[in-house]
Amino acid sequence: MNANPLPVSVLTGFLGSGKTTLLRHLLRQPGFSRTAVIINEFGEVGLDHELIEASEDSLIELQTGCLCCKIRSDLSQTLADLLRRRDEGRCTPFDRIVVETSGLADPAPILQTLMTDPAVGGRLVLGSVVTTVDAVNGADTLEREAISQKQVAVADRIVMTKLDLAAPAELALRERLNALNAGALVIIVHHGRIDSGALFNAGLYDPCTKSTDVHKWLAEEAQGYAHARHDDVIKTYAIVREEPIPAVALTLFLEAVAEHCGNDILRLKGIINILENPDRPAVIHGVQHVFHPPVWLDRWPSEDRRSRIVFITRHVPQRWVEVLLEAIGQEVADVHVYQSPSQQPS
Repeated sequence: MNANPLPVSVLTGFLGSGKTTLLRHLLRQPGFSRTAVIINEFGEVGLDHELIEASEDSLIELQTGCLCCKIRSDLSQTLADLLRRRDEGRCTPFDRIVVETSGLADPAPILQTLMTDPAVGGRLVLGSVVTTVDAVNGADTLEREAISQKQVAVADRIVMTKLDLAAPAELALRERLNALNAGALVIIVHHGRIDSGALFNAGLYDPCTKSTDVHKWLAEEAQGYAHARHDDVIKTYAIVREEPIPAVALTLFLEAVAEHCGNDILRLKGIINILENPDRPAVIHGVQHVFHPPVWLDRWPSEDRRSRIVFITRHVPQRWVEVLLEAIGQEVADVHVYQSPSQQPS
């Protein structure tokens, strides 16, 4: 059994935005082999002769080396069943899982399951979030559908489709996407043709993949020292700290954010310099009320040892977050100074 956690990526996007076409192309790529794909219904993915829709089993092995299955009850049980089959050698080995959501799905519950469910705890780690956007109808959809805005806001990669049918609208749509999620890389595809590596190698979600490009993972937001970009409601900003953060301060800070702002934290991710363990940075990420336990890297991926946390929020002011972190950090420091003399041996 592989001791390293497997990355699970999420492919989301509104109805008609091109997820099926993209997934069909990916499943036929050699570079996408050893991937298990979880979809909502077999009929949503037109793989023609490669997919036997009449199968009574919940899992089908494709000629490309991929697996394809549908969610029979809930995502957690499906993931646990996949891992069980893999452990017992009852399916083609896979090194990655991709979950394709329905067009009307809120991605947050899926991300929360991947971060907290005990049935798959320690076995899986959250990977890239990829969102498809239809260049023809995308702007109208974003104005009309709150779920579409959320799908874009939580993405690491935004795939713009059908641009051949709406080239003049590209600039306006790009501006809208940038307003919702300035940190995400926007990729243009034609008829779903794209290399899987461009979508699912987004950085530090899975340190076991040796992908240690912090700037890519944080989408270079932190380089601007919390230079906020915003939509009417959704805001993206980064908090950067030069000094190490005590472990207890980080814990208290995340607990406070989850308690007071949980519903409005669409996404949070960061790399932290922990005071008590300066040579091993902690990778954190969260969605709404749920924060995954920190993952410790063996070493810093670069000479930059600042703590950097990227927030994608709804109605949560950047200054409020900064003041909260400063206040908790100061309180922890004061307690340490107060207790230290009395804790020394006589």
